[in-house]
Amino acid sequence: MSREKVLIVEDEEHARTGLAELVESWGYATETAEDGLDALDKVTTFAPAIVITDLKMPRMDGLGLLQELGNHPESLAVVVLTGQGDVGVAVTAMKSGAYDFIEKPVDAARLRNILVNASKQQDAERELEVTRRKLRDTGLLGSLVGTSKKMQEIFRLIEMVAPSTASVLITGESGTGKEMVARTIHELSPRKVKPFVAINCAAIPESLIESEIFGHEKGAFTGALERRTGCFELAEGGTLLLDEIGEMPVATQAKLLRVLEDRKLRRLGSKTETSIDVRVLAATNKVPEEAVASGQLRNDLYYRLNVFNIHMPPLRDHKDDLPALVQFLLQDMNAKHGRSVSGVADEVNKAFQGYAWPGNVRELRNALERAVILCESRVVEPKHLPPGFGNVIPRAPVQEANGIRLGVGTTVEEAEKLLILKTLESTNNNKTRAAEILGISLKTLHNKLKEYGQNSAATAAAEAANS
Repeated sequence: MSREKVLIVEDEEHARTGLAELVESWGYATETAEDGLDALDKVTTFAPAIVITDLKMPRMDGLGLLQELGNHPESLAVVVLTGQGDVGVAVTAMKSGAYDFIEKPVDAARLRNILVNASKQQDAERELEVTRRKLRDTGLLGSLVGTSKKMQEIFRLIEMVAPSTASVLITGESGTGKEMVARTIHELSPRKVKPFVAINCAAIPESLIESEIFGHEKGAFTGALERRTGCFELAEGGTLLLDEIGEMPVATQAKLLRVLEDRKLRRLGSKTETSIDVRVLAATNKVPEEAVASGQLRNDLYYRLNVFNIHMPPLRDHKDDLPALVQFLLQDMNAKHGRSVSGVADEVNKAFQGYAWPGNVRELRNALERAVILCESRVVEPKHLPPGFGNVIPRAPVQEANGIRLGVGTTVEEAEKLLILKTLESTNNNKTRAAEILGISLKTLHNKLKEYGQNSAATAAAEAANS
């Protein structure tokens, strides 16, 4: 039973005592105060996590107390007691930072539910503060590592969204750590004690994906020899990650959207619906706007999932995090393989800094795991890296664009068109990446392509090849 501390502030002695006895019967430790000024003293000595306060009291009322508690160094959940007709004042209290309000006479079941939820929020906030201290000291957030501005901004976004119930769309190239972001959000949320379930939509045959996600009843289709619980039900109370959401069949996307909106699902072959309580996160290595434009991702599902967006940058864009990443991964590999490798040689550091890392952090992890297994000393040497590592750097789009041959008499407009089309070709028609390389906005790129009448990478390649 929880021993969370609750301070009860009420000027009427009978009501104050009765409320304290009720809350204590639920397993909470309680203290009481007669008014706001008395409460401020008790906050210092008793150190409660939750404060239940009446609004109308002598010397200092509930709103005055709420304002003072807003300056308290520790986060407190304040629940306001209101009389009938004081709902407007209660709304004002909520805007001033109160966690919730409840009308008198107090509904015991509702109050208990409020205290349970407030306790969960306080636990999450305390854990988040511990995480922040760890992050400031080590540059770690869960399994994510980084001291660069890019990664610190991602950590800030994760900290903001984790305690909420909002859906999050995580974007970025393969290997950047999108699933680790999802796991970190789960671990920092009030749902952390419940399951985290991840499903890769690209790895499941189209004929089976609905069964995997929603489950099925025995006999629902040929081969359904027994009832199967889907990912939504497996993640009940916790978090479900739909990885590579852009690869999910459009028909399944429509059913997913309905589940997200109704919070109910029906197993294949079932006549009844089941209520669910699952936080849904989604990830994709595609540019979601382009997936929507091409019809691969339903527009309405995209907006339903993209309540909050976190974009993971490719490793080549935050190489200053390489030293911290290397040390973190070496510790992980040492524990996994029973080794004691302490670092990498200067030549390896230089090779890492000069490499484009097309496979991102996943490629770095694989390279270091191989090196740790082969290393017989405490330092990784170049000979421990994969054969030919760093000798052939993947061709960069900018280098290819610079290699366009222009004949004498080519106009500026023609040169611009060739450069844009060739850059698009080299990025596999990734317009966002092409715009970044070209140093123009995505809107400008779309306008240029509309002007050229280009609708696909293949057309663009043909145009460039014929020039």
